[in-house]
Amino acid sequence: MTVLIDQPRWPAHGTLWSHVVSDVSLEELHAFARSVGLPPRSFDRDHYDTPEHRFDELVSAGAQPVSNRELVKRLEASGLRVSQRNRRET
Repeated sequence: MTVLIDQPRWPAHGTLWSHVVSDVSLEELHAFARSVGLPPRSFDRDHYDTPEHRFDELVSAGAQPVSNRELVKRLEASGLRVSQRNRRET
């Protein structure tokens, strides 16, 4: 399993947020999300958004902390990345 999480640095709704992705498959990502209780509504096309207060818990559950750049690089290399351009088209 290769589930990645970036540092919580994306502000919204009074907190900072991290992104949780898989560089293997969406099935792996969804399985991890279910195992740690991430709500389905936090899924956004290729990642889950999660608040900073859950960061340490998700790392303890097996998510590998990486920089935002590394997360995007590995997501793109996996072929699972949904670009901003594709988001507008759907």
